[in-house]
Amino acid sequence: MGTQQEKDALYALDISDVEWLGAPGTEDAEERVEIAYLPEGAVAMRSSADPGTVLRYTEAEWTAFVLGARDGEFDLT
Repeated sequence: MGTQQEKDALYALDISDVEWLGAPGTEDAEERVEIAYLPEGAVAMRSSADPGTVLRYTEAEWTAFVLGARDGEFDLT
């Protein structure tokens, strides 16, 4: 998906001021997955229970994940 150079640049970004978004209808105090939109279509994701651990995805990686989720690729059977 993303090249190593893209990933390195993504992890070098200062994201201290990004706006973290949780699922609609959840409260800040609830344990939830949060995302933040980054430049170039990239996305950061974290758990509110462990906000110091942040995963970052290139636009291509995020698009592949969203499309896979929509197609049921990650459904438990």
